[in-house]
Amino acid sequence: MAFLIVLAALCFLMFAAYRGYSVILFAPLAALGAVLLTEPALVAPMFTGLFMEKMVGFLRLYFPVFMLGALFGKLIELSGFSKAIVAATIGLVGRSRAMLSIVLVCALLTYGGVSLFVVVFAVYPFAAELFRASDIPKRLIPGTIALGAFTFTMDSLPGTPQIQNIIPTAFFGTTGWAAPWLGTIGAVFILVVGLSYLEWRRRKAAAAGEGYGTDLVNEPAPFEHGKLAHPLLAVLPLVLVGVANKVFTDAIPHLYGASSSFVPAVVGTAKPVVQETAKIAAIWAVEGALLVGILCVLAAAWKPVIARFAEGSKAAVGGALLASMNTASEYGFGAVIAALPGFKLVADGLRAIPHPLVNEAVSVTALAGITGSASGGMSIALGAMADTFIHNAQAAGIPMEVLHRVAAMASGGMDTLPHNGAVITLLAVTGLTHRQSYKDIFAITVVKTLAVGVVIAVYAMTGLV
Repeated sequence: MAFLIVLAALCFLMFAAYRGYSVILFAPLAALGAVLLTEPALVAPMFTGLFMEKMVGFLRLYFPVFMLGALFGKLIELSGFSKAIVAATIGLVGRSRAMLSIVLVCALLTYGGVSLFVVVFAVYPFAAELFRASDIPKRLIPGTIALGAFTFTMDSLPGTPQIQNIIPTAFFGTTGWAAPWLGTIGAVFILVVGLSYLEWRRRKAAAAGEGYGTDLVNEPAPFEHGKLAHPLLAVLPLVLVGVANKVFTDAIPHLYGASSSFVPAVVGTAKPVVQETAKIAAIWAVEGALLVGILCVLAAAWKPVIARFAEGSKAAVGGALLASMNTASEYGFGAVIAALPGFKLVADGLRAIPHPLVNEAVSVTALAGITGSASGGMSIALGAMADTFIHNAQAAGIPMEVLHRVAAMASGGMDTLPHNGAVITLLAVTGLTHRQSYKDIFAITVVKTLAVGVVIAVYAMTGLV
């Protein structure tokens, strides 16, 4: 019965998210409903002492990353740099390779620090134009954007500033550059297999005589190629974010040592505030890198950006608040579920998987799929089982860097089930439905999940990190 209560709470949250209801509202309802059915007297203590504590703790660590990432992406859009990058990529790759062009543009923006949600809005108009010109079915656009933005640049490539690559650093004491060879191998596998699948789908549609389509929804106006910034100038902020992230990652531990502390200047006696550098260094590095990118955009495109900065920054902060609150609510939900007797049955079942890396991968991707969030599912899994993962890995002589990369990549596997927020946003922006396009998104999800197995196998056979 305890297990069924936990399962019912998870299914209820999945259903609510699938129907489009706010996770911020329904995550606590689902969690406290499970507590009510398990131990009614603990509803209030669980809400205040566990749900809210974990929710606020997540925001304390990661909200600045969400906010700076959203603001950076918005400034890239306002400056016209995103249009310049897309136009240059199309010119380099060719209009005949529409899918490859869109994947590369999404990858460049995502790896440069632009929020996944911002990438969807920024790239869709150009994807529609290219697919229309090449007479490729519009229904393949979501799968193409998903491959470029939601997979290898989100959590596989070392150094990516996306939140999915940052969360493991707080649990394993690693950096965003953990296991560079394994991450790169996984990224190449995803890119090659994903593009092969999409090309097969394109050829199949062409053989059936299917074109772009008619009577479509949310069709953007054709892109007018006006005066654009030079491609090298447009890509400079993205490059600087990557370089600064690496520089700060190396410099911060030397600047602050193992920990730093200070005594607040308040009336009365105050306890010193102590911050362990290892647990926060990667987050500081990403925040500093995004600030460098923001300053670069402002310096390079002051006039077009400042003209719309007020409204643009409001939209960016609003989007960051919504995204971070959704994820934090799911994190609080997971913390409550993890404290219930029914979850112990789930955890014991997952612990029965003998190989430490397979154990971690299955646990993370399962919880990411259940919650419909890569960052939320990974936070839940690591928050509840990180100590077990670390103990098992140390016993097997597996470096923490490998644990980091496997956890990050696994989080971006089955997270893209139908109730995933990014999937719902992607379909809404493109004017398509789950029935029309989700099949291809799910296929890319399967490729991404298989890539985790490839990475584990490569490490087991070669010891490569």
